[in-house]
Amino acid sequence: MSLYCDVALPVPLDRVFTYELGGLVAEVGARVIVPFGGQRLVGVVVRLHDITPGQETLQTALHPDGEEALEADPASGRAEQPAGSTDGIKLKRVQQVLDPAALLSTELMDLGRWVAAYYCAPLGEVLRGMLPLTAEVRREWGYSLAERGRRVLNDAAGKGSSRRGSGGSGRSIEDQNREYAVLNLLENGEAATSAAIRTATGARKALLDGMVKKHWLVREALAEVRDARRMESIAVLAEQAADGEPVEGESARRLPALNDNQLAVMAELAGCRGRAPVWELRGRLRPKGVPDSTLGTLVRRGLVRLEEAPQVFHVTGLQQEGKKFAHEHVLNPAQSEALGTIVVAMEKGGFRPHLLYGVTGSGKTAVYVAAIDRALAMGSSALLLVPEIGLTPGTAAQMVAAFGGQVALLHSQLTPDERAEQWHRVRRGEARVVVGTRSAVFAPIPKLGLIVVDEEHDASYKQEETPRYHGRDVAVMRAKLLGCTVVLGSATPSLESWQNAERGRYARVEMRERVQARPLPRVETIDMRVEFRETGQEQLFSRRLMEETRATLERGEQAIILINRRGYSFVVMCRSCGEKLECENCAISLTYHKGGDQQSLKGQARVGQRLECHYCGYSRTVPKVCPKCQSEHLYYLGAGSEQGEERLQEIFPSARIGRMDRDTVRSRGDMERMLGQLYSGEINLLVGTQMIAKGHDIHGVTLVGVVGADFALGLPDFRAAERVFQLLTQVSGRAGRGDLPGKVLVQTYQPEHYVNQFAREHDYTGFTAREIYFRRAMRYPPFCVLANVIVQSERLEEVLDWSTRLGRWLERRRPEGIRVLGPAAAPNSRLKRIYRYHLVLRAERREMLAAALRGMLAEVDRERIPRRSVVVDVDPMHLM
Repeated sequence: MSLYCDVALPVPLDRVFTYELGGLVAEVGARVIVPFGGQRLVGVVVRLHDITPGQETLQTALHPDGEEALEADPASGRAEQPAGSTDGIKLKRVQQVLDPAALLSTELMDLGRWVAAYYCAPLGEVLRGMLPLTAEVRREWGYSLAERGRRVLNDAAGKGSSRRGSGGSGRSIEDQNREYAVLNLLENGEAATSAAIRTATGARKALLDGMVKKHWLVREALAEVRDARRMESIAVLAEQAADGEPVEGESARRLPALNDNQLAVMAELAGCRGRAPVWELRGRLRPKGVPDSTLGTLVRRGLVRLEEAPQVFHVTGLQQEGKKFAHEHVLNPAQSEALGTIVVAMEKGGFRPHLLYGVTGSGKTAVYVAAIDRALAMGSSALLLVPEIGLTPGTAAQMVAAFGGQVALLHSQLTPDERAEQWHRVRRGEARVVVGTRSAVFAPIPKLGLIVVDEEHDASYKQEETPRYHGRDVAVMRAKLLGCTVVLGSATPSLESWQNAERGRYARVEMRERVQARPLPRVETIDMRVEFRETGQEQLFSRRLMEETRATLERGEQAIILINRRGYSFVVMCRSCGEKLECENCAISLTYHKGGDQQSLKGQARVGQRLECHYCGYSRTVPKVCPKCQSEHLYYLGAGSEQGEERLQEIFPSARIGRMDRDTVRSRGDMERMLGQLYSGEINLLVGTQMIAKGHDIHGVTLVGVVGADFALGLPDFRAAERVFQLLTQVSGRAGRGDLPGKVLVQTYQPEHYVNQFAREHDYTGFTAREIYFRRAMRYPPFCVLANVIVQSERLEEVLDWSTRLGRWLERRRPEGIRVLGPAAAPNSRLKRIYRYHLVLRAERREMLAAALRGMLAEVDRERIPRRSVVVDVDPMHLM
């Protein structure tokens, strides 16, 4: 039995902490509750040993392509308060072992260490992200009596006056009495939760916090285990009521006298074969005027009993009316060839990465389903990643149709209880096919034999908070650690993946034609400069786009219009003084949301008029005058999806218009409902942001319009052209996926730009060649490696000081092969009240970047710069 364990805690520190086990038994990969900084935290055991805590050790990590990367496997750190002693080092003890066996396998622990090392992230924060089990631990504040509070209590008892004992001028007599009641409650020395104290004394959190500030109480964060199983109440007919028909004939004579409401409940239950979920039963009875209390009466009379049963989880509620599922199609020669290549790789075994390049509508999903089916037949499991939650309903529906109850779903819009339930299903081997977003790459899948990353180019695979990992690259590394096949699929592969295929690191599989020989849609550009000259006014929609939309709707077909901006207008400016209305927390213009003036679709809630920040969520009412000069001349600039919807309703009043953006699709159910309306034809004109651009297979869509997409070409980002080309190609691919050909109209002010030219010809390889030429000349990825180091603080002077110190250190050291840009204000210089400066490190080789970042983080420690104030983004997707 080991004496000590090293625990990785979810704190922004690049080290793990050693605790004494004190006779408890734990395994590496299991969760434990430990004391830390006045709190009780849930950590993961990363090492068991009998050795006195020593110095940090370092370990080299590798990029998924095989290059050396940064290290960071930190060794142990010291705990703070005594619970035992080893050679003068006082250690705290583990308070509770949550798991009798390891939750994270050796393979997943190795993957977590690699993520921590490669992305310069604390190991504890990485492991926390790998375990979506927050529902199993209840967190709340606990309070206990401090020594000063005990003295106050004793003094008050001696004087016989609680108010004098509380000594608080300025506090009401009622609050002083409550303080004394709290002290009296905690006199036995045991901690109590805030809820228990409020129940016993009426003291609220503000009063308790005041007592903590006066050092009368000690506050600590408590962590308690809770049962996260999702249960529901089932109403069951009792045996004497279940014989035969309970409301007529002989059975009715045996029952006690029942009123009409009670008879209705009994009849409804009998119609459900004697049992039904309580929520469902009440939902059926309320329209009949039966009160909820009637069921309780029948339970008390013994005619109905209540049972607890596991709540059913529905992986998807989406119905694809009139469409075959992917597994029902016969593969064409190109699909069969792609499948054959993947199956041969799985049969040979070992790490075999594949890049599946297939144009939109070429049937990549059918290949995924067939490959997963072969993996299951070989006794393996499979993981399918999609970039956004909005794509999970359609993908999950395909998987459930093919594999039934073997499918599990993992993403952040599930409730904490649902995520925990699905995670344990996967770990137990009950679900051999896992569908999810980027965090599902850490799913504890036994016998994983195939990993598929759909839309591998998508920037949504990159996490924008610590740990800042890229789901695609982690998937490749997981396949490498396991020695299994990984397939990266896209109609517009990232330049990094394309170059890996060019260099022979990935096997490239191509499908260059649509299924059933369907043509790719014809893409035309509309020059908005000419439109302005001919009409003399700025218009959101061109005349040609509206004419084609009208003709499409009159033919009974569907149309999609992309406006890749949320809200109604994205800038509100005063015409008198030029002041822009900005967020009070961010250096960002507020977006105007018109909200409630519009017709709602299917009862979807619309909020009222407001100005909102899309970064921090701050919102305010729309002012009548300029806050700076009091002028009434406020001007609304730019158009978002909300304004697009309003204009389309004015132009096509009889159209069935829907809008898909983050304002209308806020939950899993919203997306399923919206997609169901599209598949059924209930919506025939859809407007939205990039959520509509990829992955959706709607056969009725024959026209796609693109509005304002090329504004992104002006962003200060080396990936801007690649992103716009991918967006245009992906949204174009929504047209003509059925029996009718498709057409795409792209409104642009830069029709001569190479992005628009190549998108018009569906020429991905031509665009890639041009973009690769520019990247090679400017030494940007994939011809170098980047790290964006963000220095942040609520105080501008601290940011300036810290970033200057780091910049000077890098200038003095001049790390070999490293070019440093900055420090400079980040393009988004203030977000959520945090000022942001950044330094961009560029290197020819990954090990050079690793060494520079390692040295810089050591300098951060030496300079006593808070670690949470220095964010390292390795392989950034943007530099904003």
